[in-house]
Amino acid sequence: MTVTSAWAPIRAYPIFRALWTAQFASNVGTWMQTVGAQWLLVGYSPLLVSLVQTAASLPIVLLALPAGAWADLVDRRRLLLGAQAGMFLSAATLAGATFVGVPSPAVILGLTFLLGCGNAVAGPAWQAIQPDLVDRAVLPQAAALNGVNMNLARAVGPAVGGLLVATAGPAWVFALNAASFVGIAAVLARWRAPARVDVQSRESLAEAMRAGGRYVRHALIVRRVLYRAVLFIPAASAVWALLPVVAAGRLGLGSAGYGLLLGMVGIGAVAGAFVIPRLRARAGSARLVAGAMLVTAAAIGVIATVSSPVLVGLALLPVGGSWIAVMSSLNSGLQLALPKWVRARGLAYYLVVFQGSQALGAAIWGVLADVTSPTTALLAAGAVLVAAAAVGLRTPMPETSGLDRTPSAHWPAPELAFVPNAADGPVLVTLTYRVAEADAVAFTDAMRHVGRSRRRTGALRWELFRDGSDPTRFVESYLVGTWAEHRRQHEDRLTGADRRFEQEAHRHAAGAPEVAHLFPPPTAGV
Repeated sequence: MTVTSAWAPIRAYPIFRALWTAQFASNVGTWMQTVGAQWLLVGYSPLLVSLVQTAASLPIVLLALPAGAWADLVDRRRLLLGAQAGMFLSAATLAGATFVGVPSPAVILGLTFLLGCGNAVAGPAWQAIQPDLVDRAVLPQAAALNGVNMNLARAVGPAVGGLLVATAGPAWVFALNAASFVGIAAVLARWRAPARVDVQSRESLAEAMRAGGRYVRHALIVRRVLYRAVLFIPAASAVWALLPVVAAGRLGLGSAGYGLLLGMVGIGAVAGAFVIPRLRARAGSARLVAGAMLVTAAAIGVIATVSSPVLVGLALLPVGGSWIAVMSSLNSGLQLALPKWVRARGLAYYLVVFQGSQALGAAIWGVLADVTSPTTALLAAGAVLVAAAAVGLRTPMPETSGLDRTPSAHWPAPELAFVPNAADGPVLVTLTYRVAEADAVAFTDAMRHVGRSRRRTGALRWELFRDGSDPTRFVESYLVGTWAEHRRQHEDRLTGADRRFEQEAHRHAAGAPEVAHLFPPPTAGV
């Protein structure tokens, strides 16, 4: 396998480089704000400190799915610009409230929640534009670099934020975070996104959400990637939730020391980016993810038990490298697996799982630390990671590099005697095949892939029958909710992979199938 340089997307794609740089500045501001908000709450309780992460993550759970559908329906560039404006206003309000007087926990958590809402709206669109910025061949490296971006910001932002909190106060940290959103908006304003494909039957938001859920439900690759995320993220989130408590308590550090500890995570992530492409090429994504989970578990054990800030900092280095190894593998796998028409919606499910797992995990470990101790909570999280790594190895990671997700409008136009309305339905589509006895088993096996394709692209139900009076006659049938939904299958939902599945099934049949479109009968007065 050819190993592409980890930094190829930055070197070869100017727009990716510009947006990556602007996002880095914004991520630095976000981590500075996290330090400021957590440090303002550290005197209250471990639970309130961990709820900063929950307040930032919960909006993803609530809003990412409609935001993903929205991002597939509208101009993603304009959507991202609007989200940046909303986050600027939220961060500026928090800065103003802190300048006036130290805000209450409710104000801090509430405005952090609003910032999370802006991130929830922007997240699916941001992920979905990545294949528009770089070629498909370097998407794994682009995903890793986006992880490096976040973790390099984690190396810089908390350290700078901790120093600013100690010297100038948290209000200036919040103000700088507000300013950071301006940089992304400036780059987005100059970027010209690829033209959208014009289809005749646009979906409503509700229809788009249903279509996205149906695709994820019937896409085996997507489900397995989400499964890996559920195994890793809740347990690994214990580090982010409880590190400020460990730093202020057992290690006796101030805000600057806590920022430096978070910086070690970022340094580990940046170092990991150099070796991840080679490790993935040698071991494969499944073993890389499982190994990263075990390394994280061991590092959490050190963080939970030692009292030396130096040793804790050294343990945080592999945490950063492991985190980016898992996140880049999962994220790039999804971006390669999802076709353009549903990409933002599929990535929205990933963001829901990612942020929801972080929010739930942070709350669980915070409550456990309150009831027992931070040490006990961290050790429990490490044990969960070890068990999750063993479970994950039993389910192979799907291969996505060879998938053909280019649009393929290969279905012929339906031959109808009348023009249906867009809302007419349900529509039953039948295809009749002639298959020799010797090819019946191979045909049936190939049609299972076709059935999944039909369900992913719009079918509510799919079935394959064999005629009892004529064993060579097979009838495929699938039900689509409306005529408009079936037209979308014709126009923009099929890909090269779907075409290949159909060709493999047709190879075992004699000639092209006979296609029929069946509509509900007319009712009285219509």
